Amino acid sequence: MIFKKFSRPGVVAVAGSLAMLQASVANAAYELNMTEGVTPISKELYGLHMLVFWICVAIGILVFGAMAWSILYHRKSKGAQAANFHESTTVEIIWTIVPLLILIGIAIPATGTLLDLEDAKTDAEITVQVTGIQWKWKYTYVDEDISFVSNLAQTSRDVFKDPTGNENYLLEVDEPLVLPVNKKVRFLFHSDDVIHAWWVPELAVKQDAIPGFINDSWATIEQPGTYRGQCSELCGKDHGFMPIVVEAVTESEYREWLAGKKAAAVAAASAAEQEWSMQDLMARGETVYQANCSACHGVTGAGIPGAFPAMTGSAIILDPDPSAHIDIVVNGKAGTAMASFKGQLNDVDIASVLTYERNALGNSVGTVIQPSVIKNAR
Repeated sequence: MIFKKFSRPGVVAVAGSLAMLQASVANAAYELNMTEGVTPISKELYGLHMLVFWICVAIGILVFGAMAWSILYHRKSKGAQAANFHESTTVEIIWTIVPLLILIGIAIPATGTLLDLEDAKTDAEITVQVTGIQWKWKYTYVDEDISFVSNLAQTSRDVFKDPTGNENYLLEVDEPLVLPVNKKVRFLFHSDDVIHAWWVPELAVKQDAIPGFINDSWATIEQPGTYRGQCSELCGKDHGFMPIVVEAVTESEYREWLAGKKAAAVAAASAAEQEWSMQDLMARGETVYQANCSACHGVTGAGIPGAFPAMTGSAIILDPDPSAHIDIVVNGKAGTAMASFKGQLNDVDIASVLTYERNALGNSVGTVIQPSVIKNAR
């Protein structure tokens, strides 16, 4: 119908070629097959997948080919008469032995791949503990004494209502997991609240994070790059806002990143001993609130009626004595969705968000909470 707008055949041909080109580009991005990935185990899994796929294709061709041949050459119009028998030992042996041989042929490589997949402990050079938290990930480098929380990036939060043009909408984080290439990384998975699932297709890692239980997996990333994933377990109302970003870098870049992280930890500890102005605490507190609190309590502090309480006008927040407010943020509240943030945020961040909650979101208590107060409350 579009081509009727053009009067010259040459224009029609060009328009048709452009349409076909656009269709081919769209089809190139529309992948249906399993991701081959960038790790040895992902390629091994892909090879096993393709082996089983082609076996299934061969079986399908044989079975449906035999059916089509039988229908075509033994139809009633050709005078074919149905055979009248009930048992055939030969046929029963064939259709028992042949599937058994096929299953054995699949089981041998599948067993080898499964054993490789579960071999997370052997020769692991880096161990990363991955903790699922509604709705973020906490990463702890076990041998480096480094820990941080990875949240959905503010760029995705800013375009909730109109994500048009945002290529990685809901797939960006504020703190990616940084790993070196060509090093075996062992992952330890658990959860602080409900069941989550850490899934990065290119790494062939998909493992449940379960409260009170530790699962493990591993990966050796062979190519530098950015690899994205998501929580693949329905873990609550903001399940879709729990992305994963892995930055694979060279060994030297990884060492440089580690040094920067350790220096930042030292700086954060030093900052906790300083006196902060209310203006600085409010500015930092807004960022911390949007990343950690707004999912439940709302961007404006209105909360979600019947699910999460409002920050605006909260009796705990408006109380001139901030001890109860500090306690619930630092230690959480048992039996509710209110998590403990002492393991997620440093002293400065907690002091900042407390000060922000008491002097923004429709509240105006005038209280300034210093990081040293949080340090003593831990």
